[in-house]
Amino acid sequence: MHFKEVCNRRCILTSSGLILVAFGVFLTFCFHAVFRDILYEELKLRPTSRGYDAWVTPPFPLSMDVYFFNWTNPEDLKNASTKPILEELGPYRFTERPEKVDIVWHNHNHTVSYRKKSVYFFDEEGSNGTLDDVISSINVVALSAANRARSWNYVKQKGVSMGLGLYDQDVYVVKTAGELLFDGYEDNMVLMGKQLFDASEVPFDRVGWFYTRNNSADLIGHYNVHTGVDDIFKIGSMAEWNYKPRTDFFAGHCGMLNGSAGEFYPPGLTKDVPIQLFTPDMCRSLPLDFEQEEEVAGIRGYKYAGGPRTVDNGTQFPETACFSAGEIVPSGVLNISSCRFGTPVFMSFPHFYGADEYYLNQVEGLNPDKSKHQLYMTMEPTMGIPLDVAARFQLNIMLESHPNIALYEDVPRTFLPVLWFEQHVTMTPEFSGEIAQALSIPTTARICGIAMLIVGAILIAWTPIARLLAQKRRDAVNDNAGTGHQEKTLLQQNLTAAILVASAPEKDPKLGKTIAEAHPLIECKMVRLADSDNTKS
Repeated sequence: MHFKEVCNRRCILTSSGLILVAFGVFLTFCFHAVFRDILYEELKLRPTSRGYDAWVTPPFPLSMDVYFFNWTNPEDLKNASTKPILEELGPYRFTERPEKVDIVWHNHNHTVSYRKKSVYFFDEEGSNGTLDDVISSINVVALSAANRARSWNYVKQKGVSMGLGLYDQDVYVVKTAGELLFDGYEDNMVLMGKQLFDASEVPFDRVGWFYTRNNSADLIGHYNVHTGVDDIFKIGSMAEWNYKPRTDFFAGHCGMLNGSAGEFYPPGLTKDVPIQLFTPDMCRSLPLDFEQEEEVAGIRGYKYAGGPRTVDNGTQFPETACFSAGEIVPSGVLNISSCRFGTPVFMSFPHFYGADEYYLNQVEGLNPDKSKHQLYMTMEPTMGIPLDVAARFQLNIMLESHPNIALYEDVPRTFLPVLWFEQHVTMTPEFSGEIAQALSIPTTARICGIAMLIVGAILIAWTPIARLLAQKRRDAVNDNAGTGHQEKTLLQQNLTAAILVASAPEKDPKLGKTIAEAHPLIECKMVRLADSDNTKS
C-alpha cells in the first residue's frame, strides 16, 4: 500500500511538471504570435469591430484653434522700404463634432466609402477674442481675379482692371473674425463671377475661409479607404478620393493617394519608414519622418514630425519638384493654388517654422517656435494607433505684380500669412488604459511562461532527486550499522583477552612475551581494573 501511494505521488508530480513545461513553452515562445493574430483581427475595420462606433463618431469633442494675422499697414504694400507688419490675434477656439455619413462597405475589394460632416461651435471661454473682432486681411477676391487674368491678353487684363476699380476693390478688406471664417461675407465681384463663369469655377456665393464647411458633408470630398480585412497592412490607406485613385491637381507620383486619412495606420510601424498623411484641404499627401521616441500616458510611442521634406517643393528634394506647380520658390511653402480654384494659396507651418529665411525676412511680427508650431503625430507602433496629434498649418497668399492691372502694379512678390490653425488631440485616459493593458499581455504571458518552465522543471526533477537522497540516507544507515558491529566484536575480543591475562600471566611461548606485553591495550585495562579494585578495598 505504501509503495502504491509513493508511485502515485511520483506520477502526479511528474505529470504536473510536464503540463507546466508545455504551457510554459507555449506562453514563452508561441503566445506572442497567437496574440498578434488575435490583435490584427481586432484592428480590422468592420461594422462589428470594437472601435467602429468611435470611428463613426468620436466619443469626445475635438477643438480647433484659429489664429489671425491682422495686417496693420496694408496701405504701405507698394512702399519698398516697409515690410507688412502683422499682429497675431487669437486663438478663436471652435469645438468640432465630426461624424462619418453615407457609409458604404465594399466587400469585393475590402474597402469602405464615406463622407465627413462636422458641426462647429464657437468656444467663447476657450478663446482669446470674439467673432466680432475686426481684422484687416488680404482681399482674396480681387487677387484671385488678377491671378486668373495673368495669362490673358492685354485687352482682357485691362477689362479686369476696370472691373476691380468699378467695384471699389482694394488689396485688403476689413471684416470681422466671424465673417472671415464660417459666416462669410458678400462680395459683388463674386456675384458677377457666378454670372460669367461656370458654377464649378465659382462654387460659392459668399467669401470665407471656412464658409460652407460647417455641417457640410461635401466640402472635403468622398473617401474610399481600405479596411484591412484582406491585408491588415493596408488598413486606413486611401484607395480613392472623389471616386478617383489619384488627384488631378499634381502630376506624376505627386498626384498619388499615399498614406492614411489620419485615423488608422498599419501595425508594426518602424523608425526608418515615414508615415503619410493625406490632407483633402491640400489635395495631397504629406510625409512625416520619425523624430524620436516619446511617452504618452505611460505608453511608448514613435513621434513622426513634419520636416524639410514635408514642405519642400523641389528645392532640397528633387522628388518633390512635381508639387511646385510651376512656381519655383524657396523651400518651406506648398503651392496648392490648383486645389483652391486658382487662388495663389501656399501652405506652410505656422510662423514659417522650418522654412527658408526668405519668408521670415519679408514680413514683421513672426516668431517661429517648435513647441507651438511643429506638426507631428505620436503613434503607438505595435497597433498603429495615434496617441498624440498636433495638426498645425498656416495659410499664406502670394502677392505679386500684375503690370496691366492697376491695383497690383509695382506690388513686390510677398508671401503674406493670413491665418494659422491647430487641432491638437491626445488619447483619453480611458482609451490609453485599454491600449496599455493590451500591450502588457504578451509581457505578462512571457513572465508566466518562464515561471511555469521553472516550476515544471523542478517538479519533473523532484522524483529522481528524492530517490537519490533516499539512497544516500540508506547507505549512511548501513555504514553506521557496520561500524557498530566492528566495535562490538573488538570489545568482546578485548574482554576475552583480559580474562586470559588474569588467569595466566605467563609468557606466550610463541612470542616470548607475556600476554600483557603482547597486548598493551589489555594491560592498560588490567591496570585500570586493578586500580579500581584497590580503590574499592
